[in-house]
Amino acid sequence: MSAAPHHRRTPSPGTSPVASPVTSPSATAATSAAASTERGRAARKRLRRSALGDWVPADNRVDPIVILEHQAASRVPELVPIRYSRMADSRFAFLRGAPAIMAADLAAGPHSGLEVQLCGDAHLCNFGLFAAPDRQLLFDLNDFDETLAGPFEWDVKRLAASVAVAARQNGGSDDEAGSAARAAARGYREAMGSLAGLGEFEVWYRRTDVDELLSLTRRRAGRRQVEQTFAQARRRTSLQALEKLTVLGADGEHRIVDDPPLVERTPRSDLAVVQEVFDDYRASLPPELRVLLDRHRLVDTARKVVGVGSVGTRCFIVLMQGRQHGDPLFLQVKEAEESVLARHLAPSPHRHQGRRVVAGQRLLQASGDIMLGWATGPEGRYFYLRQLRDMKGAADVETLTGAQLRRYAALCGQTLARGHARSGDRVALASYLGSGDAFDRAMGEFALRYAEQTAADHRALLHAIETGRVSAPS
Repeated sequence: MSAAPHHRRTPSPGTSPVASPVTSPSATAATSAAASTERGRAARKRLRRSALGDWVPADNRVDPIVILEHQAASRVPELVPIRYSRMADSRFAFLRGAPAIMAADLAAGPHSGLEVQLCGDAHLCNFGLFAAPDRQLLFDLNDFDETLAGPFEWDVKRLAASVAVAARQNGGSDDEAGSAARAAARGYREAMGSLAGLGEFEVWYRRTDVDELLSLTRRRAGRRQVEQTFAQARRRTSLQALEKLTVLGADGEHRIVDDPPLVERTPRSDLAVVQEVFDDYRASLPPELRVLLDRHRLVDTARKVVGVGSVGTRCFIVLMQGRQHGDPLFLQVKEAEESVLARHLAPSPHRHQGRRVVAGQRLLQASGDIMLGWATGPEGRYFYLRQLRDMKGAADVETLTGAQLRRYAALCGQTLARGHARSGDRVALASYLGSGDAFDRAMGEFALRYAEQTAADHRALLHAIETGRVSAPS
């Protein structure tokens, strides 16, 4: 199988690769607000805000199926058909699984030159609920597999496109889809404008708690629905996972239940390798958390298929048991491959891809999982580890009404802006975005155009499955 013919970008005005702000912070701390404001205005000359709405596929655009096949080359062969099947399920599912395709499309055009730490895959379903260390429920970005430094608008475009695709899939008209995408952009722009006037620590401590989610619902029925989502998230703990994913063996130990091919227990012969990976992970944690981890012992592990775009990467769950009965800890061990953005941007300062993911998550999230760490596995593969269920929850995008989707999209835009403000020059970003709706309208236009492209690419995948070019279980 040949590699997909797309490469790192050639430096040119407005398109040069940049260093990651994770270890090379931008000059915001040493730059005056006036200089940052001018930097934002200069970016408008490189890339007009109205031009952000342009989308025409390049004449040499790579076949999207070739890009997916290229990704499949490094994945578990028997799981790749599951990935194709999940992506084929709907246009929104296809978009979720195709960040590499969109990255190549975005890299083919000019960019603003205003760099932040990108999520890299900021679609609607990569925002959600989780527990902060103080056990309060927060709303934030929750997926960082593709994180890398790059142009801020790439994340906003991915979010806006996902909003438009979701709106159309839910039966909305193009006017409704465009309105929802504009709401996401407006939420981002207005939040960045507010953040630009705050102090560094004020920005760093900003977070979105559940009360702000409740404020989105204006009807009693809607509030009940949101409160039910909160209640479900609070129940999603390691103890709930123990009840759902395991059975009690004759020896009194819980064992993960086999459910091939989605869940397959690790053979006893491989447990030594698992322990080796686990020891490496332990070393990535700060000393005080090693003490906490050491109060648990490894009981069982299994390979588990997760998500859409991640299907086929090596992903495991690890069951650990505390000193007291009924005190489990479930960890997810997820393979970290090179970001899909890496072909088009400057490389991460972290050669270890698991550490790249962890560093990006810590920079973007307001508050994160205390057990987040990284490890190297067999054959030099990279992994990161986190708690499997730590009060995680998400909106059911397919059930949102048009009004609910607009409000939710705006919240996601605000949340993305807060993440970007931690790593980029928020004053320059606010200056570029402005106080008018030029940016919002451009993002709405782009979102509708890219929704059309997504529909075409989804049809291409269905055709590839029908003709046998790729395999997908029915």
